[in-house]
Amino acid sequence: MSDERRITEPHGAGRYAVWPGRPYPLGATWDGEGVNFALFSEHARKVELCLFHRDGRRETTRIPMRWQTDQVWHCYLPEARPGWLYGYRVHGDYDPRRGLRFNGNKLLLDPYAKAIAGEFRWSNAHFAYRPGRKCEDLVMDHTNNALHMLKSRVVESAFSWNGDKLLRTPWHDTIIYELHVKGFTWRHPLIPPALRGTYAGLGSQPVIDYLKSLGITAVELMPVHAFIDEHHLVERGLRNYWGYNSIGFFAPDARYSASGEISEFKTMVKAFHSSGIEVILDVVYNHTAEGNHMGPTLSFRGIDNLAYYRLSPNDPRYYLDFTGCGNTLNMLHPRVLQLIMDSLRYWVLEMHVDGFRFDLASTLARELHDVNRLSAFFDIIHQDPVLSQVKLIAEPWDLGEGGYQVGNFPVGWTEWNGKYRDAVRAYWKGEGGVMGELAYRLTGSSDLYGHSGRNPYASINFVTAHDGFTLEDLVSYDHKHNEANGECNRDGTDLNLSWNCGVEGPTPDPVIRALRARQKRNMMATLLLSQGVPMITAGDEIGRTQDGNNNAYCHDSPLNWINWDLTPEDREFLSFIQYVIRIKQEHKVFRRSSFFQGRRIHGTDIKDITWLKPDGTEMNDEEWKQSFARCLGLFLAGQGLAEFDEKGRMIEDGDFLWLLNAHHEEIAFVLPPYRTEGWELVVDTSHDTPADGAGTRITGGVYPLQGRSLVLLREADARHRAGPGG
Repeated sequence: MSDERRITEPHGAGRYAVWPGRPYPLGATWDGEGVNFALFSEHARKVELCLFHRDGRRETTRIPMRWQTDQVWHCYLPEARPGWLYGYRVHGDYDPRRGLRFNGNKLLLDPYAKAIAGEFRWSNAHFAYRPGRKCEDLVMDHTNNALHMLKSRVVESAFSWNGDKLLRTPWHDTIIYELHVKGFTWRHPLIPPALRGTYAGLGSQPVIDYLKSLGITAVELMPVHAFIDEHHLVERGLRNYWGYNSIGFFAPDARYSASGEISEFKTMVKAFHSSGIEVILDVVYNHTAEGNHMGPTLSFRGIDNLAYYRLSPNDPRYYLDFTGCGNTLNMLHPRVLQLIMDSLRYWVLEMHVDGFRFDLASTLARELHDVNRLSAFFDIIHQDPVLSQVKLIAEPWDLGEGGYQVGNFPVGWTEWNGKYRDAVRAYWKGEGGVMGELAYRLTGSSDLYGHSGRNPYASINFVTAHDGFTLEDLVSYDHKHNEANGECNRDGTDLNLSWNCGVEGPTPDPVIRALRARQKRNMMATLLLSQGVPMITAGDEIGRTQDGNNNAYCHDSPLNWINWDLTPEDREFLSFIQYVIRIKQEHKVFRRSSFFQGRRIHGTDIKDITWLKPDGTEMNDEEWKQSFARCLGLFLAGQGLAEFDEKGRMIEDGDFLWLLNAHHEEIAFVLPPYRTEGWELVVDTSHDTPADGAGTRITGGVYPLQGRSLVLLREADARHRAGPGG
């Protein structure tokens, strides 16, 4: 054809036909006959497609991409096949003072690469400027970085899903388990050694059986987008274990792959779906691994720095940094918005994931400097027929001014509720003045979400997450111990709201160990019985510790890997968690899809919720403000659910009485006579085992509520229903 070009390889490996191809879709697309390559760059003057030998070391061909449509450079290679390795060299002005950082000497990853091959090795060659220069005097470096650079790889997308589809578990029935692909599987004794630390290992039957036995409905995977380890960590013998340093938004990170094929990730998702477990990805679209103005040139910076990043309007040499990671992706540019939306759709449509948790999501909402909850990103998501139907979780803060946005995300979004975490920690630590705050958190945080038409499940409740103390450390340390991070213990938050129960760190003291076990039961039972969506951090249910490190992001070591060699105490606590999850799953009163109203149920004397003092009477407004108060009760009416099944029939549940005592002494809690038959015990965290005393009929009208304990009582006879005092 007239537009065909033939390119002679510089190393004499042969000749390739080159056709114009198409500007869409972006990336490298195998159509069964050849591969279309398309790359956006608004300000480039020349783009070269670079092909590599299968070993990734030899650059065999450079093909000028002569065709350009709407700022997209494109071509088609009819001889190209899946598995081919490639990259780009993008040419233009190198003038950091104007925000231009083109350097054709640097091999660049395709932002749309579906797979990334090779092992990244730090080298001065990755920097577009000559090392040792100051930002004010950056001179372009002419070193070729290809030998040490990752390569993009053409993929075969075909996969036999056999009818697999998104599970769409209702939010109010969801229990999330946050885990790290490697850390969860690396030491698992039932996973074959070759599969440990991989997607294949995570999707194996022993893992699925464990999660099902626990009652988990969704796994939230810490970042699996391709990422690199920061230079300063590598120099100290560390790495970015958590993975919040993305460089490829379409490619599963190869270090978690046993086979090197993207089909392995798909097989894992399919296995989870077959067992009724959703897969949610923790995604990092707020920044990239290229860092600040002195960082390397790996992809976006060299393709079009002006388009991809938020630059200082006063001096485009520098980046606006709302993330603390050196740069911020430019959500004001339509092509950057397209990149993120295309990535999200790819993971849903091609990889079948069920939802996303957005790291530092406030950054995505920034239009100029302020966080705008009606930003273009949210508008696009809201109207998208694919993404509006999956689970969307925001980490509702970033490091910029006004970035703390808990409660301010739009309808359709859920949020990590940091206020829930802080209130529950403070209460069980024994702090005063938090009762009113706690009441909102236990009941779904209507003060945060009710005003905008959202529901209790907008609140993703958690006591711990990957960032911060584990549950075991939360009851074992008063202070962080991050010395192993190499930053003189300066990194990580100092606001942990933790309590070591009398001794810092491990102790053989049986009294302190028993108190710590009780405090763990208190916090986990609170988490699982609260309205909203509970999120458990992997290993908390079996006593995982990070030795007091509350910022263990840089350790690929036993500090982060889950230890599956369980002690009797670990197994006991695991049984307790399983028991309380079953209670939540069996009783709709703990999984409401609407907020409590605090009003009497039609035709009865019963309120849907009643707050009680230890003397059995109802709380009044003034008593919520008492700083000395540490004890309260909640009566939850099973009749007041205002819930319907699929056929429109009213759902009812039994009534429950939930008692909490963060005081160190026993309190005789007067039980209101809501039932002629009284109450029976379901949970008492002062007992060592979950079934100890369960089903016992409570007589005498007073319950001896032990110090620092939680008790759940159930109506003894559902046939008799009477209001308070009835």
